[in-house]
Parts: sequence; structure tokens; C-alpha cells
Amino acid sequence: MKDLKYIAAFSIPVMAFFGLYLKGYWVWATPVFAFLCIPILELIFPVDTDNLKPDEADNKLKQKLFDWLLYLNLPVVYGLVIYGLFTTSFSVLQTYEFVGIIFSVGIVLGVNGINVAHELGHRQTTNERYLGKALLLPAFYMHFYIEHNFGHHLHAATPEDPATAKYNQSVYSFWFTSTLRQYFNAWKIQLKLLKNNKKHFFSLKNDMFWYVFLQISYVIVVVVIFGISGLIFTIFAGIVGFILLETVNYIEHYGLLRLKTKSGRYERVKEIHSWNSNHVIGRIVLYELTRHSDHHYKTSKKYQILDCHDESPQMPYGYPTSMVLAMVPPLWFKIMNKRVPKTMIRN
Repeated sequence: MKDLKYIAAFSIPVMAFFGLYLKGYWVWATPVFAFLCIPILELIFPVDTDNLKPDEADNKLKQKLFDWLLYLNLPVVYGLVIYGLFTTSFSVLQTYEFVGIIFSVGIVLGVNGINVAHELGHRQTTNERYLGKALLLPAFYMHFYIEHNFGHHLHAATPEDPATAKYNQSVYSFWFTSTLRQYFNAWKIQLKLLKNNKKHFFSLKNDMFWYVFLQISYVIVVVVIFGISGLIFTIFAGIVGFILLETVNYIEHYGLLRLKTKSGRYERVKEIHSWNSNHVIGRIVLYELTRHSDHHYKTSKKYQILDCHDESPQMPYGYPTSMVLAMVPPLWFKIMNKRVPKTMIRN
């Protein structure tokens, strides 16, 4: 029964569904649940630093349940996007309802879309990676697969990584720098991959070209079927989704810096180069993303067996709570700056 705890990750899309169905002020239930109720629950529930024993980890790796809990997010995410399109296009809504629906579905795109896509993007099977890319589509962030896997994991906690926030950088500044730099980095990585494989720009192997084509096609289909209202909903829900991702990126490596060795290269990524959180509610809702240190230490590990490392820098709160705190930069700096190791401060 303990393995079924990750079903709680679907609590956010469930809230979004009820908001779409009931309308009125219920459309704001998802933001309230995600950024008020969950942080409160994180403060109530204890921190769990226990790690699985080797035999327990092997057993969990053999259970397909954990994989299917990820796969189920595909119909859930697309189902809510379609429901949102029909609701915003063919229903009479007040402005606050329209905006609330955008935020509700956008949060789902970030939590159950991009976050799950991140996990699937690290898998070894092609089909799982395709599922991950499909989950990135509604948030217009398909380039994330290339930049994250071939860029971020190589350059994390260095100035070369757009997804590592500088010491004293606000989350609002980070949204712009990370979003733009990651997109252009994805193109640079793609062109380098094409060159290394002796393929030209218009090759079928140019994934970035396909991402652009698919995302533009998605927008065109929305406009043709659902009109301007559907277009507005689609664009802004996608923006909310990837802004949510960038907020997570912000807190994951804030202020941390890998040191250079005598050879001039950066030291390898260690457990100390990511902020870790063992608050159980955030761990469950985000499929263990909060044990981020172990994810970077060994990227091939599946979410259900990620470990806690004592040497990893620990966040005082869970990821959902930390995301709320990041919205108030002076408060964030006051809480986090004193926890950043002085030798690692990135200016």
C-alpha cells in the first residue's frame, strides 16, 4: 500500500478537473491547493530521511506500477487541456474564471506534464522518451529534453548552466535568463549533434526542427477548432506551465557552484551541488524530484529509489513551500543565503 502513495500526485489534476466542472470561484482551487494547502501539509508532516535497503530498491525496480503511474499522466494532462479548451471557448465565463482556468491547467502542465516528462526523458527506452516529449508539447517546452539531458546535467552548478540561479538573483530575473538561454542552448546543442553525426540542418534527425513544427501545428489546430479564446488559453496555460518549471529550476541549484580543479575543469557533479528536501508531501506530489541531489549524482536512477545524502545541502522547507518563498525575494534571500556555502557562492 505504501507504493500507492504516489497516486497523491494526481491530486492537483483532480482539483483542476473539479474547478473546470464547477466553475465560479472553484477555478482557483488548484492554485490554492498547490501553493497554500500543500505547503501547510509539508509543515505538518515529518521529514523522512530514510533510504531503501538494496533488496527493497531492487524490488521496487521490478514493479511496473511506478512506471504506469507516470504513463497515466499523459491522458490526464491532455484530457484536462482539451476540457479547458472546450470550457474557455464554448462557455460563458467571467474574466476571473477564465484566468483561474489558465492557472489551474497551467499548474497541471508544470507538475504532471513537465515534471513527469523530466523523469521519462532520462529513461533508456525510446517509447518512454516519446511519452516525455509529448508531455512537454502543451507547455511549448519540447526543447527542454535536449537542453536538460545534454546541457544542464553537464553544466549544473556552473556559470555555463542557464538553469542554475546565481547567488542573490531573484526568481523573476531567473525566469527570463533561464528561459531564453535554455532555448538558444538547445539549438546550439542540436546543431553540434547534427555536425557530429554529419547530418544537415533539414535532416530528419533535427529534433529541434520537429519540436518547432509540432508546437506550431498544435497552435494552428487550436485556433482552427477553438478560435481566439482557445488560443489565449493555450498560450498562457503553457507559459504558466514552464514558469512553474523555471521556479523549480531556480530553487534546485540556487547559489551553488562547482569549483575548478588545477586542470581548469570543473569538479564532477557531487551530492553537494543540488538542494535536497525530504519533506514527504513534496516528495510524493513531485515524484521524488526533491531528492534532486541523488538525481544529479546518478541520473539513471528511477524516482522511486532515489536516496537522501547527508552531505547534500538541505532546504529548510519542501519544494512547494520554497517556490512560494521564492516569490518574495527579500524573504528568500534571508532564509537561503546563510545556507549557501561561502566557498560556493556564485556572484
